Amino acid sequence: MSEVWIGDSEPFEVALKRFNKKVQQDGILSEARRREHFEKPSIKRKKKEATKKRKSARSS
Repeated sequence: MSEVWIGDSEPFEVALKRFNKKVQQDGILSEARRREHFEKPSIKRKKKEATKKRKSARSS
């Protein structure tokens, strides 16, 4: 759970920007998108393997 405390003289836009940055760093949105639909274990394995191949090809 991400929290951002707003100061007395702090504008709302600044606090919102800090909150968005904190949510992005914590990975909350990416986790929610990942859990949005059920994914079969076989599909997960294939995606994981494809990611490995992409990363190894990029580093080589």
